[in-house]
Amino acid sequence: MQNAFKDKVLEGKVAFVAGASSGINLGIAQHFARAGAKIALISRSHEKIVAAAKTIADEGFEATGMAADVRDFASVDAAFKTAHDRFGKIDIVISGAAGNFVAPALGMSSNGFKTVVDIDLIGTFNVLRASFQYLNRPGASLISITAPQAVNPSMFQAHVCAAKAGINMLTKCLAMEWGPAGVRVNAISPGPIADTEGMARLAPSAEMEAAIKARIALRDYGTKTDIADTAMFLSTDNAKYITGTIVDCDGGSKLGDAGANALADFK
Repeated sequence: MQNAFKDKVLEGKVAFVAGASSGINLGIAQHFARAGAKIALISRSHEKIVAAAKTIADEGFEATGMAADVRDFASVDAAFKTAHDRFGKIDIVISGAAGNFVAPALGMSSNGFKTVVDIDLIGTFNVLRASFQYLNRPGASLISITAPQAVNPSMFQAHVCAAKAGINMLTKCLAMEWGPAGVRVNAISPGPIADTEGMARLAPSAEMEAAIKARIALRDYGTKTDIADTAMFLSTDNAKYITGTIVDCDGGSKLGDAGANALADFK
């Protein structure tokens, strides 16, 4: 595929993307590469992350994939060092590694709860904390991927709600602490996104998918490109005065259920 951007708005930039073997995070990495950035990817599976990096390299862009577990700070730090040694200082960091499963609190083990918190919240801290010494600051943009469960309590998602709420507050705290260094810290909260593992688990049937779409203001799932475009905006000078912000890219799904027949009064 040829570069999709007439103006390579990220030309000369280096982006580090965690949890990038598939889904939203790989979509962001591909989008950024087409905009001119050099890409470093990490995920737990060496085989999957090398394959993900190859999909970007096969388009003619610079990318490298490294196995690293976000729960292990030393592993993440080593990956940043490798990326820095190859590409130079890091301009953009996307922290998007996540875990999820559907279970009531009484049907969930302590270890199951801990696993999601470790991947989502501790993993996000590890990625952002490890990145700092390798950043090209001021002007560096750090972006975490959170979720609506951070502010919307959901049955059978106690572990995810707790972890994502932590990410939101971590985003704000780091924005305050690192702002004086010129480092911006934001997060994106995606709504239901098509063709992702998360939605396949949460809405495995056509009936469940239709029910979810009926509760979204725009009545449809978003796309991985929608999230990548939002991340792109936050990574450019167009957003140079935005930090400590949770950006909802959710089609209005967090606004509540307007009802499937909301337009009936206008007919």
